[in-house]
Amino acid sequence: MMHSRGSGFFDFSYTTLTTGNLLVALLFFTNPSKAMRISTAIITVLLLIDVIIILAVTRVRQEEGWVGIASVVYAAFIAFFCAATDRVVAWGKREEEERLTGRPETRRTLREWLGVLIATIILIAYIVIAVLMTATLILRSRDASLSMNGKRIYVDGHKYQVHLACVGNVTQTAAGKKAPTLLLEAGEFPSEYDFEHWAYNSWTNGTIQRYCYWDRPGYAWSDNAPSPHSAGMSATALSEALAVEGEAGPWILVSSGYGSIVSRIFSSTHLNHIVGIMLVDPLHEDLLHRIGNPTRGFVLWGYGVISPLGIERILGALFKGRTREDRVYGKSAYQGGKFIKAQLQENLVADSLTRNDIASARIIQQKKTPLVVVSSGIKCKTDREWERKQEDMTKITDNLLDWSVVNKAPHQVWKTYDGRKAMEKGLQKLVEAAA
Repeated sequence: MMHSRGSGFFDFSYTTLTTGNLLVALLFFTNPSKAMRISTAIITVLLLIDVIIILAVTRVRQEEGWVGIASVVYAAFIAFFCAATDRVVAWGKREEEERLTGRPETRRTLREWLGVLIATIILIAYIVIAVLMTATLILRSRDASLSMNGKRIYVDGHKYQVHLACVGNVTQTAAGKKAPTLLLEAGEFPSEYDFEHWAYNSWTNGTIQRYCYWDRPGYAWSDNAPSPHSAGMSATALSEALAVEGEAGPWILVSSGYGSIVSRIFSSTHLNHIVGIMLVDPLHEDLLHRIGNPTRGFVLWGYGVISPLGIERILGALFKGRTREDRVYGKSAYQGGKFIKAQLQENLVADSLTRNDIASARIIQQKKTPLVVVSSGIKCKTDREWERKQEDMTKITDNLLDWSVVNKAPHQVWKTYDGRKAMEKGLQKLVEAAA
């Protein structure tokens, strides 16, 4: 019931700001001052601007949901209440002083001046926070206008939407069978930034006739899913989106990194529709503890809490020429609260729910399915455990067509010429096996 589809940590930030305003009002209500009233009034105006932006921009309103809207409205109300309370206390204090002494007291003790100073400094900090949050909302509103290929599709009982796109037409093979469609599953970044461009090149040069790609919940144009959310739940969301769009395969699955976990689970639930699997420097299930490391989770949480301030995003837009594309699915996507929340969700269940999902998938996986594995030479040389697990990945089926360890290729193998060449070679073998 408290799920928001894409705000990340905005609702938490508004609630925290509200708590801070109330604390200042409670701690310093005996020392009302004009500086405090002006500061709180500025915060109120900024929060009212946030309310207008959230309600006026359809995409932002959908992402925030009732939780985010209620949070910002309540924050604006409390800010106004604090300003009004300070004014009422000042009026009451003056009236009482005039009744007792015949004139209002304009002098303050050193302790009172110190209280006013501390309260004003805190409120100025709140103003800076409110300004940054408003600027981040403006960027989010700007990013909401970015067009996309494909469409967003409701899944999981209309709780959230995922983005799915397909390129090319359904064709027949020489044997009269339906030609396979490439289905991409990105690793640690959105598909559009990861290796969708590689699939596009394979489509343009005729290696494949069609490919589809999607964004896992929280990535690029997809909404955040309710928590907890495991790799198996992502695979289920993908299955539902494909079913809604009438996409039935047959599929050649191409995935990398963490996405290989999702892809393998998807394969185990669509046994008769998978005609090939390509794993590009995949994450092994025995290494999921690296994703689920508690320290990593704590860092993600801390980074998420400050993400509504959008300092990196604002500076990037103002001084580094960062575009909407960069922020939605490109090099700056990792800075968004929605993306951070998705990473945190993966972290929280990686070594529990996700590990159970992939353990079952490995047992169910058909052993005759053609398999290609392409590994990073750099990763294998610098991490011997990773190298051993890459070798084990070649055994998830009994039909290994090729295993390439690409020298000088990083984890994102497709970023090098040799890596792209190895992937193209493996893809051709899978297409031939499916013909």
